[in-house]
Amino acid sequence: MVAGLAYNPIDEELVNLRKRAKDLCFKYNNTLPSLEATKKEIINELIPDNKGSFHIEPSFWCDYGLNIHLGENFYSNHNLVILDVADVIIGNNVLFGPNVAIYTAYHPLDEKTRISGIEYGKKIVIEDNVWVGGNSIILPGVTIKKGAIIGAGAVVTKDVSENTTVVGNKARPLIRKTNNEI
Repeated sequence: MVAGLAYNPIDEELVNLRKRAKDLCFKYNNTLPSLEATKKEIINELIPDNKGSFHIEPSFWCDYGLNIHLGENFYSNHNLVILDVADVIIGNNVLFGPNVAIYTAYHPLDEKTRISGIEYGKKIVIEDNVWVGGNSIILPGVTIKKGAIIGAGAVVTKDVSENTTVVGNKARPLIRKTNNEI
């Protein structure tokens, strides 16, 4: 799954890992804001690969937590969702506005394969000093290079160059490469 290969999401081990993550997210989201040390302990259990200097406003939801890697000085405003079936690597000094969504998971484009339940994941990398505006969505396989800015409401479908600002969301017809590639 983490390697980008097809996987079955109803595999018992994956189901149990997701339940663990959802329980920890629920616990985090329902802990009093004044109990900062408790909240940090929960995130340390959920996301063990972190540099220790983070602040995530509730609510926060993820699929596994174990595939999220946080650099130093990470901040997320409210309502962060990370579907981490593949690695999500977040560098140092990264800021997220409210309602940011990070999706490493995707489904086959071929309807017969999609109906089978098989899924895929592609790693997302967000390098140092990136700012992601509110209501932005980052899709599978994207790398956002150092110093980039993602404007509010953007849907990021392709890599973003260093120190570049990207904005916008425009649906358009897409020609499929193969049945299972996006």
